[in-house]
Amino acid sequence: NLPLFIRGKVRDVYDLDDRLLIVSSDRISAYDYVLPTPIPDKGKVLNQTSLHWFEQTRGLATNHLITGNVEEYPPELKEFRAGLEGRSMLVQKTDKISIECVVRGYLAGSGWKEYLQNGRVCGVALPKGLKESDRLPEPIFTPATKEEGGKHDLNISFEEMAERIGGDLASKLKEISIALYKHAAEKVTAAGLILADTKFEFGTIKKTNGSPEIILIDECLTPDSSRFWEVSQYRVGISPPSFDKQFVRNYLDSIRWDHQPPAPELPSEVVQKTRDKYLEAFRRITGKDRLQ
Repeated sequence: NLPLFIRGKVRDVYDLDDRLLIVSSDRISAYDYVLPTPIPDKGKVLNQTSLHWFEQTRGLATNHLITGNVEEYPPELKEFRAGLEGRSMLVQKTDKISIECVVRGYLAGSGWKEYLQNGRVCGVALPKGLKESDRLPEPIFTPATKEEGGKHDLNISFEEMAERIGGDLASKLKEISIALYKHAAEKVTAAGLILADTKFEFGTIKKTNGSPEIILIDECLTPDSSRFWEVSQYRVGISPPSFDKQFVRNYLDSIRWDHQPPAPELPSEVVQKTRDKYLEAFRRITGKDRLQ
C-alpha cells in the first residue's frame, strides 16, 4: 500500500514522505543476478547487524536510523508487523552521494588484482612485494562509483572522487570511513574475526542553518558489505573463506553456470550452509545469541 522508493537486489525501500522504510528481504545475488532461491533469515541478519553498528558508531558518524522497533512505526504500518519484524528499519530520507566509500585493511579481492597489475589500488601506491591477503601498513580509502541497475561499481581514485563531489566533501567522507573501519576492526578482533575491507554509503541533509550534514546510510558492516575472515583460517598468500555467500558462489562455479539468465535454483544443502554462515556471522559480529 506504500509507494516503492527503490528496489535493490536485496532491499525494498518504501517512501514515507520525509522518511523511508527499508525492508531487507531474503533474496541473494551472485555475479550480478538475483537467484530464484531465498536464504531464510538472511534479511534479518543484514538488518539487525546494521542496527547493531548504527548504535555502536553514533559517536563517529551521524546515521539515518530513526528506529528498528515496529512498535514505533507509523500506524499505517502496524498491519504489516509480521513481515517487518526484525527485518526493517525506519530511516531519514537524505540526498544520496553516489560514491561507494571503500576502506581496505588487507589486500584482497579487486584490490589484489589491481595491485598485481600496477602496484596500486585506486591510485594508492603500496609497498612492493605484498602477497594476497597481506595486511596493509595502514587502512587505505579506495572509492568506487555507485552504479545503478545492477551494473558493476567501478573503482576510482580519490582525485576523481573529489572532482565528482568536491574536495571538502571527499576528504570528510574519507576521514569518517577510515574511522568507522578502524573502530569496527578493533571490535571484531575480540570475536576472533578480521575485518579485511568494507564499504559505506552516505547521504546529506540540510541542517537548520542550511549547511549539509553528512549521514551514514544504507547498511553498515554486514557480511554483504564487508569481508570478514576467521582469524584461525587467515593465511597470507591465499584468499581465506569469508562470512558471506561463498557457498553459493562455489556451487554456481561447480555447475559451470555461464552467468546468464535464467539464474539457477540452489539445492537445499547450499541454502542451509549459507544460512548457517550468515547466522554465525551475526552471532560473532554482534555478540548476540539469536535474531529477533
